Amino acid sequence: MTPLDPRLTPARPDLAAKSLEGRVRAARFVQGAAAEVIDPQAPLRRAPSHEAPLDTEALKGERVTVYETTGEGWCWGQLESDGYVGWLPAGALAKPGARLTHKVSAPRTLVFPAADIKQPPVGSLPLGARLAIARMDERFAVTTGGGFIPVRHVSEVETYDSDFVSVAESFLATPYLWGGKTSLGIDCSGLVQVALNACGIPCLRDSDMQEKNTGARIDTGLDNLQRGDLIFWKGHVAIARDKTTILHANAFHMAVAVEPTMEAVARIRAAGSEVTGVRRVAASA
Repeated sequence: MTPLDPRLTPARPDLAAKSLEGRVRAARFVQGAAAEVIDPQAPLRRAPSHEAPLDTEALKGERVTVYETTGEGWCWGQLESDGYVGWLPAGALAKPGARLTHKVSAPRTLVFPAADIKQPPVGSLPLGARLAIARMDERFAVTTGGGFIPVRHVSEVETYDSDFVSVAESFLATPYLWGGKTSLGIDCSGLVQVALNACGIPCLRDSDMQEKNTGARIDTGLDNLQRGDLIFWKGHVAIARDKTTILHANAFHMAVAVEPTMEAVARIRAAGSEVTGVRRVAASA
C-alpha cells in the first residue's frame, strides 16, 4: 500500500478525519466542520504557533474542513482547494457565509469603505480571493459586507485567464516568501499554483507534487522548451517564458525574477542540484 502523504492526509496519532477510519490509526476520528477564510490570507503552519514554519497560505473565501480547535486559538484542518493539512489561526476562519460569486483578478486590490477612491482603504485582497458581491455599479463591486472594490479588479468565479504565464509575470519583483501565495510574498510552487488556478487548471501545492501530477512529462528536456513548460529541480520549479528564459520565485534573487534558462541551470547546478524533469501543461477547457 502506498503511504499516505502527511501533507494531504488529516491524520495524527491522536486525531484523524472520520473518512480515514480503517485506513489509518488514531485515538479518535471526527467528522470535521466546514469553515471559510475571512482574512485576506491566512497562514497554514506546521504547528500551532506563530513561530512554526509557514507551509502555505489560504486565501479569503477558501473553504476549510476543521477537525480541531484549541483553546489557544488554533484550528487544525484541511484546505478544500488543494487538500493541504495544517494549523490556521482560528480568528481567520468563520462559518461559511453568503454564496461566493466573484474573485479578485488583479495581483492585489484595495477595499474602500464607500464608492470613493479618495477614502482611506479599509483593506486589501490578493489575486484569487473569493467574494460575495451584492451588487455591481459602474466603478465598484460592492460586497455583502459593505466593501467597495474596483470593478476592474474582480471577475465572476467561473471566469478564467487564458495565459498562466502572463498571470505569473504579473508577480515580477514580488518578494520571495517560503510558503507564500500572494503579491506580498510568494514561493516557487506558490507562483505556479496561483497562476494555474487563475486559468482554471487544478494544481497541488508543493513542487514535488506538481512534478508528479501537473501536465505531462516531456522527454526532450531543455532542448525544445515552449512557453508555459514547467522545469523542476529537487525542491524547486520554474516556468518557461519562451525557449531561452524562465520566470521563477527564488531565494537567489529573493524575488520573482526572469533569468536566461541556461544561466539559471548552471547556477543551480553549481549549488548542487540538477534538473529532474520538464512538464508541459495543457490549456484549461
